Amino acid sequence: MGAMDVVQAYFDAWNSRDPAAVAASLGDSGTYEDPTTGGPIPGPALAKYVGELLAPFPDLGFEIISALPTSETTVAAQWLMKGTNSGPFGGGPPTGKTVALPGADFFTLEGDKIRLVQGYFDQRTLVDQLGLQVVVQPYALGPFTFGFAVRAATGKKTKPGAMSMTWIEVSSEEEVNEVRERGRAISQEMLAMPGFISTANMGIGNRLITTSAWEHPDDPKQMLTGGAHKEAMDRVFGPEFGSAFSTTVRVPERFNGLWVRCAACNQMSDYDRGEGKCRCGEDLPEQPPYW
Repeated sequence: MGAMDVVQAYFDAWNSRDPAAVAASLGDSGTYEDPTTGGPIPGPALAKYVGELLAPFPDLGFEIISALPTSETTVAAQWLMKGTNSGPFGGGPPTGKTVALPGADFFTLEGDKIRLVQGYFDQRTLVDQLGLQVVVQPYALGPFTFGFAVRAATGKKTKPGAMSMTWIEVSSEEEVNEVRERGRAISQEMLAMPGFISTANMGIGNRLITTSAWEHPDDPKQMLTGGAHKEAMDRVFGPEFGSAFSTTVRVPERFNGLWVRCAACNQMSDYDRGEGKCRCGEDLPEQPPYW
């Protein structure tokens, strides 16, 4: 088998969406590396990587733009990866968007097997095509840990009578993604529950946190009866998921007002105390939700 045949078989395996066949194209000591792998990975890890990429992009395929031998044992290939994001990706829901990501692979061969695939592509191009945000920040800096946040709100302007707070610590990226996926399902259910106001989901390091506002302290009990929240609790209290967990319901001790800036005098005014009017006598802008 010639060098070009080996490379073609590799791309054929990708286009057949066969993780085992992609991995089998590597030699026993062969490795694959691209900007997302964190270094070279061997065949078994490559099979897992391919499967994880096919889950959000089940129709993924490579169009070869050009492929040329650069020596007897090396080949350079330019490609366009195409696929539609119809499954969860990066902890987020499917976007339904189609990507056309340009990139290149450089192959080093050993007989009829691949010793090294070094892949290059622009990760920013991928996330831009999916309509996703890119936030550049450290994982941690001294006592500070950085992460992400998502809010789901009903738009109700009711003053919260209780706050439910839950956190879970996890041990892997797979667990992070599972918590985020379950969190989205729970939030969808909460939006339809009587007494629910809004929720904020945060991921900071290995700790994922949910803080939700309710009209009454008994309102969160609805989540215990079934649905996505109960399924998540069964998962947490079952074997081998998460390392620590806590949940509380808290009631406000005092409320220090909702302050809104007056468009007429440019001063902050207590919306509740003034019943929607500024101290200058003008109507205040529309009240935002309390939470």
